Amino acid sequence: MASTENKDRIAEDVLALDVAHLTRKFGVRKALDDVTFQLEQHRFLSIFGPNGAGKTTLLRILATLTAPSQGSDVTVLGFDVVKDAFALREHIGLISHNPLLYPDLTAEENLRFFAQLYGITGADARIDELLDAVELTHRKLDIVRTFSRGMTQRLSLARTLLPRPELIFLDEPYSGLDPHASDILDALIDGIRDKHTFVMVSHDLERGLELCSHALILARGKVVLFEDKETLDSDLFRATYRETVGLGVS
Repeated sequence: MASTENKDRIAEDVLALDVAHLTRKFGVRKALDDVTFQLEQHRFLSIFGPNGAGKTTLLRILATLTAPSQGSDVTVLGFDVVKDAFALREHIGLISHNPLLYPDLTAEENLRFFAQLYGITGADARIDELLDAVELTHRKLDIVRTFSRGMTQRLSLARTLLPRPELIFLDEPYSGLDPHASDILDALIDGIRDKHTFVMVSHDLERGLELCSHALILARGKVVLFEDKETLDSDLFRATYRETVGLGVS
């Protein structure tokens, strides 16, 4: 992977997400069905929907982990998610249910490994900065398998932020976190949100709406609602969300 110090800057007028006619089939079933929307950079998109709505499939496609079906046109930060997947990965980060950490390494060793992988210069200072930000400096020499769920998720966030990705994907990042860990995550997001674009999948309607600049509801693979929060009718949004919960697939 090329050094993050040398990665090309993304022009400000390039859309963070440009999704047109996105379809993803698994056999005969459509997990996503003609999904179309756009999102500018430095925005925060919260994606809601019932189980089986296609939320995680959408996130995985945007993060280059799953390919869309033919006929889809999807670009992230100006990169085609299929043709330019390798180049795009230098500009994005992902926090998911899998923390993508090595449990038998210490917190510091994990971050040092990923710093080498990303080609980060001045890694020592960056690692210290992030460990302090996620309040894990006092545990930096402890192996990760001894960490609680909240501590592991906080270290995963530090890993994600190491290369300063322009776009950060969050897949239920608050799941299993205690209140203190949730507060730390809130503070971190608040402190960097003007420098990054965020796309978050969440079942937490209140927190997702509080954080977002744009909200999207999926049901049975289709976009039911996509709105800028400034023009969003909160009561209508909640009513629409309640209706879509009944369309889920357990």
